[in-house]
Amino acid sequence: MIMSFLKRLFGQKNDMAKPVEERNMFNLQLDDIITYDLEDYKLVGKISYDDHGFKWHAYQLESVSKTIWLSVEMDDELYLGVYEKTKMKLQEPIPKKLEHEGITYFLDESGSARVTGIGRNQNIDGLICKYYDFCDEAEEHFLSVEKWGSEIEVSAGYEIEEYELKIIASK
Repeated sequence: MIMSFLKRLFGQKNDMAKPVEERNMFNLQLDDIITYDLEDYKLVGKISYDDHGFKWHAYQLESVSKTIWLSVEMDDELYLGVYEKTKMKLQEPIPKKLEHEGITYFLDESGSARVTGIGRNQNIDGLICKYYDFCDEAEEHFLSVEKWGSEIEVSAGYEIEEYELKIIASK
């Protein structure tokens, strides 16, 4: 009788509780915390791109002071990049050479991809995005240009290494 009372009082342990899945760059989830450059960011959105079977992801990370995008791509090896939106204004046709903050960028590749979005990006689910990837001569700085309908967004970024990130799973 006492055991029955204690079970009702404290509840039974749920043996069916789902264990936390170990995170990697391809299975990050909403509300995960990502630490980068001594700052904590909450994952608030994700965009997955599919260009005829070639896939990559962009995670929207938000801290107290700013929003960044973590780009994740597997192409023979893992490529990670951190991007921030710029105020750069572009119109079509997109040129093959761009100048931004004293750096010259050259068009590296372009195409279109079907996207799926979750979190803050769920409103773009199923859309087609035209993309243009630029890099400088040293391949140290990058510009990502994306055309969403009539809107063109430009983000500046650079490559990082996986060890620079710490992931704290939310659930």
